[in-house]
Amino acid sequence: MRLDPLTETVDGLDEALTAVDAFDRALAGGLLRPRPAQAAGLMELADAVAASPLATRAAEAAEKAAAGAASEDHFIALAAARTALLGSVHDALTARADEATGRSRDEAPAPAAAGPQAPNLLAAARSWLGDLARAGWQGIDHDVVSGSAQVVSAMLPDPELRRLTALLDGFAAELAASCPGASLERIPVRRWADLWARGMLLTLPGAAAAPATGTVTGRLLPLGVDLQEHATAAQAQVHAVFEPADGDTPRLVRASVSVPKPDTVLGAGVWQLLRPHMTLLAAAGEGRSMDLTEMPVTAEGDLIWQDEHARTGGPADAFATARVALPTATTPPTAPLDRHPVRLAHPVFLEGYAVERDPDDETVTFTLAGHRLAVDTDRVPAAGPLTPEAVAASGACIGLLRWDDGRFFLQPLAVETTVRRKTVAVHAGAWAGGTTDKAGAKAEKAATDAVTVLRERAGRLLRK
Repeated sequence: MRLDPLTETVDGLDEALTAVDAFDRALAGGLLRPRPAQAAGLMELADAVAASPLATRAAEAAEKAAAGAASEDHFIALAAARTALLGSVHDALTARADEATGRSRDEAPAPAAAGPQAPNLLAAARSWLGDLARAGWQGIDHDVVSGSAQVVSAMLPDPELRRLTALLDGFAAELAASCPGASLERIPVRRWADLWARGMLLTLPGAAAAPATGTVTGRLLPLGVDLQEHATAAQAQVHAVFEPADGDTPRLVRASVSVPKPDTVLGAGVWQLLRPHMTLLAAAGEGRSMDLTEMPVTAEGDLIWQDEHARTGGPADAFATARVALPTATTPPTAPLDRHPVRLAHPVFLEGYAVERDPDDETVTFTLAGHRLAVDTDRVPAAGPLTPEAVAASGACIGLLRWDDGRFFLQPLAVETTVRRKTVAVHAGAWAGGTTDKAGAKAEKAATDAVTVLRERAGRLLRK
């Protein structure tokens, strides 16, 4: 892997992000009675897409919004312009990542046809998002936010609207926890604008169509597990190389499982909640492959995991996979609405680097062939044996190449380090299938006790 493409300036990137930030600031203040600074931000967004097919509609929408007379169609045009700009940033960064890894990328398939959708529910969702835009994040209150409740309730029974429903429900809960907006000391401007724009576009008929799917048969070689944990939810995403049984080119794939989580379940205990839903976690933790038979998969490389289509295979060392199979694997395309810089997560393998650890803030940096790459050790989960110290002492690393705050960085999934003159592999997901490690076993037992108590209490409530 080369690091020099990751350190070079990307033409137009700063300008695109500046335009997005200008619009986001305008949205934060509300578009009911925009001030001159907000109007300038709206025009800056329109100017940024002046050479695109969105030019006319974006310019009209910016003018109407600047005058406080924007309709829902104008909000959709502004959301589309913002999404297109971030999509262009995503594409430019992805091209750099592909150049650095030397991997090829599959072509995106034609979008799948959408099923029948309820236009009145989509219009209701669009109306609520329009109310949010007029109020702005500084003007939200419980009356504005609660307007989503009836919409979400009406959309829940419809599977075709589940994606939009989940977004609106989570977004409304986040806003409700922050009301009133006028008292907020810090507003997550980019995040809320992302959710608002995505929600707006998902209200368009066909935008939330299910991804095109097929089936695959062959051998799955896990690379690592990315564990994401919040107070009330957890998700494990296994990144792997898939080798088709017909001898076709290997490809990168992902398999994910998400579960609700009590806030009393911490550390390694979270695997207890995730493990029963996907046998792949145990295989990844034990360093084994999986044999798949007609496993459903999307065009974007996401396995729709079903245990009946998989069985555990033989030993499969992740670092052997990273050295031999990863360089030849193709990268799946990205769905149009998923083209966003925050979505970048390219599996990569580095070795032979020098490690620098800042004694003040303990940040870690890898240097390879004179080029530096920041390492985000804060993303290393507590539910595994991988630690920042192990990363700093490593000589080889499997990780995810990501981008944030104007730079590429590496999220470690596993490292090779030397212990007593022996090379040892340490994986973030090593405890996914169970552990004999004292700290991990203690957390597992604590989680078992917590879950048992919660189930007993829930049973009592249901019996009353």
